[in-house]
Amino acid sequence: MKANEVYRYRLDWFVSFVSVVEHGGFSAAAHALYRSQSRISTHVAELEKALGVRLFDRSQHPVALTADGRALLSHARGILRHLQAATEEAGRAAQRVRGRVRLGAYPSAAAHLFPFLFESGAQRFPGIELAPWEGATLELEAALISGDVDLAIRPVLPVTASETLTFQPLWREPLVAVVPADDRPVSALRLAELAAKPLITIGENTERANDHFEANLVFEQAGLVPNVIFRSNQPQTLVALVRKGIAVGVTNALAMIMANTAGVRLVPISDVTHGREVALWWRKDRTPTKAQEAIQALVTEAPPPDFTHLNP
Repeated sequence: MKANEVYRYRLDWFVSFVSVVEHGGFSAAAHALYRSQSRISTHVAELEKALGVRLFDRSQHPVALTADGRALLSHARGILRHLQAATEEAGRAAQRVRGRVRLGAYPSAAAHLFPFLFESGAQRFPGIELAPWEGATLELEAALISGDVDLAIRPVLPVTASETLTFQPLWREPLVAVVPADDRPVSALRLAELAAKPLITIGENTERANDHFEANLVFEQAGLVPNVIFRSNQPQTLVALVRKGIAVGVTNALAMIMANTAGVRLVPISDVTHGREVALWWRKDRTPTKAQEAIQALVTEAPPPDFTHLNP
């Protein structure tokens, strides 16, 4: 049937026809549909005229379907079922979560999570546009406060300066030492051994808040003063300097798992009982959108990094 031929038929003709069959007569169909009996009769008559067949044997009481009527019945019911399914699907589509969510993360967390979030988000929340934003830990805090991002994945430390921020823990990861690949193999290193070496650690290459980064705190808590010659938030910078033997790196494990570590080795630090706690952050003084809630749930469902092979 061509598209323009569809206009020869009205949907209420089929509704009335099926209703007469299911309710056992024109009067009962009229009562069920809140229509007059004459209106139901007119619908059926117009459908018969358009099709060129008789659908009911009106000489019987109650009326009975003719052979042509029986042939049409399954098709008419199918039309109504398809219409109901289309209506329900349209309703579900209207309720689908839609919106744009700006998600920030520091580089190694972005490398770990963003592929999962883009793939899973496209499948489960096609109406959400995920806008990634990558930055250092302190930059993420500023972006949340300014409203440049809606959610941020960043470590719990350094402690945030704003009381408007809150978080949900995601995973814990150890700190590791990074040494040149040709160094004498060791199963683990201690903080005292590392404090005696030139070190490259995570953090800002300024004095701003560095005392509150995990790598600094573990030395401070052990009563040690490390010889830190450089700090970087870029894992590949740390690896490049370690590879050349300039210093030994101390950083979070995920940064090294996601980086190209050719030419270096990762060594557990045996006397560090805790490392980095990573969390999902947002502003508690703002009501989240449905889209933000959906992405927040998706982040918490993401598989955490696997650090079991780094246990000393």
